[in-house]
Amino acid sequence: MKKGNFWALLPIGVFLVLFLGGGIIAGDMYAVPTLLCFLLALVAAMLQNRKMPMGEKLGIFAKGVGEKNIIIMVLIFLCAGAFTGAVGSIGGVDSTVNFGLSVLPPEFAVAGLFIIGCFISTSMGTSVGTITALAPIGYGISVATGFSAPLCLAAVVSGAMFGDNLSMVSDTTIAAVTTQGCKMKDKFKQNFFIVLPAAVIAIVVFIVLTPGQAADISRDMSYNFWKIVPYLFVLVSAIAGLNVFLVLAGGTLSAIVIGLCLGDPTITFWSILSGIGSGMVSMYDISLISLVVAGIVEIIKANGGIDAIIYAIRKCVKGKKGAQAGIALLVTLVDIFTANNTVAIVISGPIAKDIATEFGVDPKTSASLLDIFASFAQGIIPYGAQLLAAGSFVYDGLAVQVSPVSMMPYLIYPYVMALCALLFIVFFGGRSKKNKQEPVNNIKETEEA
Repeated sequence: MKKGNFWALLPIGVFLVLFLGGGIIAGDMYAVPTLLCFLLALVAAMLQNRKMPMGEKLGIFAKGVGEKNIIIMVLIFLCAGAFTGAVGSIGGVDSTVNFGLSVLPPEFAVAGLFIIGCFISTSMGTSVGTITALAPIGYGISVATGFSAPLCLAAVVSGAMFGDNLSMVSDTTIAAVTTQGCKMKDKFKQNFFIVLPAAVIAIVVFIVLTPGQAADISRDMSYNFWKIVPYLFVLVSAIAGLNVFLVLAGGTLSAIVIGLCLGDPTITFWSILSGIGSGMVSMYDISLISLVVAGIVEIIKANGGIDAIIYAIRKCVKGKKGAQAGIALLVTLVDIFTANNTVAIVISGPIAKDIATEFGVDPKTSASLLDIFASFAQGIIPYGAQLLAAGSFVYDGLAVQVSPVSMMPYLIYPYVMALCALLFIVFFGGRSKKNKQEPVNNIKETEEA
């Protein structure tokens, strides 16, 4: 067992100092471009280990960037962007929101907000998009019922984090399954088994906190069910185990066909193509970040940083349960520092993969834990994009500001989700693997000794 070299982790420290320092000084955690911070961290990585020629370091960086699972992940990001852009261009987002709200039980308004948030975020794969769509409605329910605005908005955030963690087209899910090398459907089943009790408990708690007062949602509830079909296609086909590229390509194609068959003069082939292009462009940042981070992690690994982490974990914990707890703690801390759950998974993923391999943890389990605890942290930090979006929106033509800190006591689902995941580790984390997991996308690969 190699002790490794903790100094090799310096690039991660450089990134955190730049990102956090810039955010604190500017008063905005997103003031300093994330990619710029990672590029400066790359410079720090290149300056380490002076005995190694620069050309060799560049070769190691390129090896990390060109790693098969990383390239697959970037391609999936782009395909997911194309899908969301296509569905958005035909009005799928509005139809999905209105469909959910039309079945919202008025006497269980806040619990209904959570349920609708779960449905919409699982369909769209974006927590921020879900919050943007539902936050004004949640505030309207607060005005109509007299329930506190932080409570109603926290229900929206809770539902958004359910789908962000579970959706097949969520960038966090894509990052988790590709870095851990497991099938999407296997991760979904494992993840769903862990979070379903948390969702049920959250519904019960929201009902108890808001007894028996109906809400009147004054907005146009019209929707076209055909516009929701691409989301349903992606959900069902992904659960059935269809290759992720075929899932997203089929979803995008179905959106194009449905949009052209609707007979709406505002929806044309060219407008759909424009939506697809915009959706792919929206994925450029996370794609470039993923490539740069993969190269940095490969340099850290070559310098002994990963060995140092595994050595420290082995010294502090014993067995699979301890390894899983270590993975959970790792991604939680990284997300708290980066305020971006996808970036947290991209950074933690390769390290978690090595820990999982060292301690015999199933890839589907490590992928689930990465996604769950990154979503947990992202869903409760008041400076994250989710709570900031929930606290700033336009309602009835007026700008509304609600303190993200005031929502934190009511974020029932993220708290219970983390608790359920910890209980899973305690009671099921020591089980042995029955079957060897197949690598993502059914690509057979062997690990180097």
